[in-house]
Amino acid sequence: MLDAAPTNRPDLPPEIARRRTFAIISHPDAGKTTLTEKFLLFGGAIQMAGQVRAKGEARRTRSDFMQMEKDRGISVSASAMSFDYQRFRFNLVDTPGHSDFSEDTYRTLTAVDAAIMVIDGAKGVESQTRKLFEVCRMRDLPILTFCNKMDRESRDVFEIVDEIQENLAIDVTPASWPIGIGQDFLGCYDMLNDRLELMDRADRNRVGTTVEITGLDDPKLADHVPEHLLATLREEVEMARALLPPLDRQAFAEGTMTPIWFGSAINSFGVKELMDGIANFGPEPQPTSAEPRQIAPEEQKVSGFVFKVQANMDPKHRDRVAFLRMSSGHFTRGMKLTHVRSKKPMTISNPVLFLASDRELADEAWAGDIIGIPNHGQLRIGDTLTEGEALKVTGIPSFAPELLQNCRAGDPMKAKHLEKALMQFAEEGAAKVFKPTLASGFIVGVVGQLQFEVLASRIELEYGLPVRFEPSQFTSARWVHGPKAKVEAFAEKNKGHMAEDNDGDLVYLTRLQWDIDRVERDYPDLTLSATKEMMV
Repeated sequence: MLDAAPTNRPDLPPEIARRRTFAIISHPDAGKTTLTEKFLLFGGAIQMAGQVRAKGEARRTRSDFMQMEKDRGISVSASAMSFDYQRFRFNLVDTPGHSDFSEDTYRTLTAVDAAIMVIDGAKGVESQTRKLFEVCRMRDLPILTFCNKMDRESRDVFEIVDEIQENLAIDVTPASWPIGIGQDFLGCYDMLNDRLELMDRADRNRVGTTVEITGLDDPKLADHVPEHLLATLREEVEMARALLPPLDRQAFAEGTMTPIWFGSAINSFGVKELMDGIANFGPEPQPTSAEPRQIAPEEQKVSGFVFKVQANMDPKHRDRVAFLRMSSGHFTRGMKLTHVRSKKPMTISNPVLFLASDRELADEAWAGDIIGIPNHGQLRIGDTLTEGEALKVTGIPSFAPELLQNCRAGDPMKAKHLEKALMQFAEEGAAKVFKPTLASGFIVGVVGQLQFEVLASRIELEYGLPVRFEPSQFTSARWVHGPKAKVEAFAEKNKGHMAEDNDGDLVYLTRLQWDIDRVERDYPDLTLSATKEMMV
C-alpha cells in the first residue's frame, strides 16, 4: 500500500487531518448503494453486506432507511455514515442517484471535500452522471472514479476513458487496469503499487488475493493469468502509460484530474483499492465559504452548518434531525453554540453519529465530521452554528421547482395537519411549498414527478393523512428581488400570481415563459430568480 499522502496542511490537528469526508454520486443503477455497503463492510462497520452487527433485518441495505427506499430499491434521500478505516476516519454520504432527487445531492456536495463518481462499465457516462459532475466541477471538488460491473459485459476500457475525458473535460489517469472483462474478468493490475489483484468469485464478501510482482514481465504472472489475457494486459498497460497522464496529486486536488479504478462492487472487488485511494489521496477537511470571512478547519472555536434536515428517521419518535457538517474546531457533547439566524444559544445535548438509520450518541466531533442534531424545528437547511461569532455559511443552493401541483387533504377537516406536514417537508428541502395570496390550499413544487409519489407516501405513512396532488395552472416559480416599494407594488398588481414560500419570501408563480418575459420587460428594477441561496 502507498504511504498516506503527506498532509498539505501541517497546521491541522492530527484528528482533523485524518478525516476524509466524501460523497458517492452516480446515475441510477450504477451500483452506488452496493459500493457504499462494501465500504461499511471493509471499514468494519458491518459484518456482511446488508446487515449491521447483530441488529437490523438481514440483507437490507444500510444506507436506505425510508420504507419507500426499501420497497422501490432506490435511494431518495442522502444519508451519512461515519466509520474508521485504517488510521483514517471516513465520513461517507450516500446520495440519491435518481434525477428527481438531485437537489438533495447538490446540497450534499456543499458538505463534502471530495466525491466518488461511480459509472457502469457497460453504459459509461450517463446523463445524471454528467449533471452531478458539473456540480462537482463548479465546486472544484476532487473526484475519484470507480468503473463498476467489470464482471459483466462491458465496453472497451479505452473507450470508457475517452468518453470520460471528452464528455466531462477532465484528465483521467488509471489507478488500476482490468484483466479481461465480463466472464473473463479475473481482476486488475494495480498500476500505483505494481501488484496483481485477483477477484474471488466464490465469496462476494471476501477481498480477493494480492500477488506482489516486479513489473509486468515478472514470470509469476503466468501462474495466475492465462497467456492470451496476459498478452492483452501487457499491451494495454503499455498503451495506457504512453497515452494517459501519470497521477498528479495537485491536478487531482484542483479537480482537473480523476484517478480511475476498475472493479465489481457486488463481488467486493476493487473496493479496498478505492478506499486506499481516498485515504492516501483524498483531501483533509477544507475551509468553508462564509460571510463575512472564510472558516478554516484548524480554528479552535467550533462552527458548523446544516446541509440537510430529515424528519421521522425514527417513526416511533416523530423526530427531526439536522445534519451538521463541522467546519472548525473540536466539538464536545453538551456544548452551547449560537444559532446565528435567531441569535439564540442552543445546548447540543444529544448529538448523534450515523450509520444510516442507526445512530449513537456523539461525545465529540472534529472539523470534517457530520453529526446529527435532534431538534423540534429550530434548525433549517443553511443555518450556521458557532461559538458566538456571527458567521453565515454561503453557497447552499435552493432551486426553483420544475413541476407544480395543488395539494389537498383527503379529509377537508385535516387541512391544519396537512399544513404542518408540508411545512416540515419544505424545511427538510424535500419540496417547495407555496401559499398563494388569493387561493386557498397549497401549491407544492418539486424537481421530478417521482417526488410527488414519495411525498404522498410519506405524508400518509408518517402522519396517517391521505392526500391527493392535482394539476395546477402554474408551471414554475421565481423568487422576486428588488427595492421594497417596487416589490410591494408589483405584488399588489399581480395578486393572482403571487405566493409565499415556507420562509415567507415572495414568489411569482408563472404559467408560461411569456409571464417571465413580461415581468422582465415591464419591471426592469425587479429580478426573478430561479435559485435562492439558503443562507439564513
